[in-house]
Amino acid sequence: MVNKKNRQSVSHVFEAEFDWLFKVIEQRLNNYFHDKPFIIPVPPSPDNPDNVYHRQIREFSFGTGERIVLLLAMAPHVRPQLLDVFFTRNKELSRGFTEFGGLQGKAYSGFLPTVETALFVLSGHSLEQRLSMMNMFDPDHLFFKGHMLQLHDVETDEPFTAKRLDVCEDFLNQSLFGHPLEPMFGSGFPARRLESKLTWEDLVLDPYTREQLDELMAWLCFGNELLTEWELHRKLMPGYRCLFHGPPGTGKSLTASLLSQVSSRRVYRIDLSMVISKYIGDTEKNLEKVFTQAEERNWILFFDEADALFGKRTQVSDSHDRFANQETSYLLQRVEVFPGVVILSSNLRSNIDEAFSRRFQSIIHFPMPDKKLRKQLWSQSFSSRSTLADDIDIDEIAAKYELSGGAIMNVIRFCSLMAMKRNSTEISRSDLEQGIYREFSKEGRSPD
Repeated sequence: MVNKKNRQSVSHVFEAEFDWLFKVIEQRLNNYFHDKPFIIPVPPSPDNPDNVYHRQIREFSFGTGERIVLLLAMAPHVRPQLLDVFFTRNKELSRGFTEFGGLQGKAYSGFLPTVETALFVLSGHSLEQRLSMMNMFDPDHLFFKGHMLQLHDVETDEPFTAKRLDVCEDFLNQSLFGHPLEPMFGSGFPARRLESKLTWEDLVLDPYTREQLDELMAWLCFGNELLTEWELHRKLMPGYRCLFHGPPGTGKSLTASLLSQVSSRRVYRIDLSMVISKYIGDTEKNLEKVFTQAEERNWILFFDEADALFGKRTQVSDSHDRFANQETSYLLQRVEVFPGVVILSSNLRSNIDEAFSRRFQSIIHFPMPDKKLRKQLWSQSFSSRSTLADDIDIDEIAAKYELSGGAIMNVIRFCSLMAMKRNSTEISRSDLEQGIYREFSKEGRSPD
């Protein structure tokens, strides 16, 4: 949370910044309509060492033009009424001025600036000045490479200057609050943070699976150095793509969640039910929002049950199949250029499209635990507050019943609850076996 002193400091900084922007816009309108000289007022001095926005202005040596563009993009979020002046109507044409640019949202009633708006404020009538200012909207400009600004397409086949100018969410939150805010799960961000209270030492995996994870762990620790200091960025694709495959409950999701502890990176699980849309093209839009945020914040993306999005492409029999295959192609390309870590999880390796499989840096199998691992899971998973009945032999249970780690935890939950229901701390043999039978029944198997 931001304390009162910091809020006052931020408020003071942006009061001065937006007062300055208002004067700049006023100067431009007087120049445009009344042919008065356009003289940019002296901007506020970025002299507050504790303010993130001021530090960035100094660090990147932003000039007055760049500060104007940044503030225009931030205005709808911070001082929306400041841009209402651009709703001025052209009396001769009975509509707004084309040169002001701008858009109006579906729910937001204020003025949303476009590239055209920024070019008007910066250059007015001057074509020469307009052309010189266009370089600020080049993809290689620090605005975009540094994830400060973004341009939103409105419609296809429209001029570049019609793109909506917006501030990146993280840059805005860093400027206002000093840190990025946690994105809210919903249709606009169909991903949830994946966390676990367990530790890497709690993870029970086959030794070969652990060995296979070494390369992924090494990339998380040294990937950036490999590309930059060893100069392999010219020969290797950015990022790291990995497939976890194996039966349900074998530790795929838990392993993904624990990667955040060993890499200091957040892991986000993509909610496929919210991503996949019946409307053609919306799947790409929903996913792009997640990829953009993940790229800005260096997150690990985890696609659980990834077959739904990355499965084998279908034979084209109608337009829906054609567009579904196009979405798969989009995903293939987007994952390939994503500079971070993407993990796909599937119960069966054969379900994943071969075009994806060829691009994985590692494919890691999570097999069903053997007798030794099952014994370890049973032994370490019961609560320390509970005791086992004398007729429960963990060696016998581990040897007799082939269950995954997830299924074993379900059994432990069940028989522990039954003990509590009896107002007891003892786990009974009958409850344990009933829980085991329940798990086999779910899978359509017999325990005998």
